[in-house]
Amino acid sequence: MSFHMEFCYPKEAEVAKREKWPILIPVGTMEYHSTHCPYGCDALVSLGLAEKIAEKIDAVVFPTIWYGVASYAVAGPEKNTIHVDCDTFEGYVYCILKSLFRAGFNRNIYLIISHQTEDYNPMALACMKAARKLIFEYLDETMGEGWWGNNENKDFYENMSAMDNPWNWIRVLNGSDTAKEKLGGDHAGRKECSLLEYLFPGTIKLERLAETDDWFAQDAAQMSVEMGRQFVEYSLEDYIPMMLGIK
Repeated sequence: MSFHMEFCYPKEAEVAKREKWPILIPVGTMEYHSTHCPYGCDALVSLGLAEKIAEKIDAVVFPTIWYGVASYAVAGPEKNTIHVDCDTFEGYVYCILKSLFRAGFNRNIYLIISHQTEDYNPMALACMKAARKLIFEYLDETMGEGWWGNNENKDFYENMSAMDNPWNWIRVLNGSDTAKEKLGGDHAGRKECSLLEYLFPGTIKLERLAETDDWFAQDAAQMSVEMGRQFVEYSLEDYIPMMLGIK
């Protein structure tokens, strides 16, 4: 049965480790999302998605990383956005992942991001760099330097399943491809608000839209819990087979 790591005890942790349950790490920001949507929107969406996954399969939901590479693209610091430098954030994520590897959680790790998911932007890249840096270090330490070029590993790629592929040990989930294709995305608008309201009912305060003229927020009044449900459904269709080693 799935659990949150902060409420976990050693006995359950060892079961999850031994059976290689998916490790879900929600990653977010504290960022201005206009007047109707909370600062923690990105982190809450990531957390909500992790919890929906954990309802379907055995998984460990680790504590959310609340402070991230928000940037001041949407609004300056006077709007209370908290921005963490990209390199600093990368180092922090690296330390978390390295601790997991040293503990024995070294497969099936997922960093779930819901911020600037339209491309390879700074926060996703920071997570990717931290993950690949650790994986290469781990391979050097456990297989010896020159492991890839060693003749004994000439069938390296042919012998890899999805779960045994080192590049899949830690994956950065930067938004569901299916959800992006079918529903698109926005910032504090109809789509993001639909998703957050579905995951955490009562979070969006549409009556406060009248307090702002933020262009990106104007269509939030058209949000739909059904759209949020569809977004989650598409996301789970993409993510769960991956976590079970099916794709």
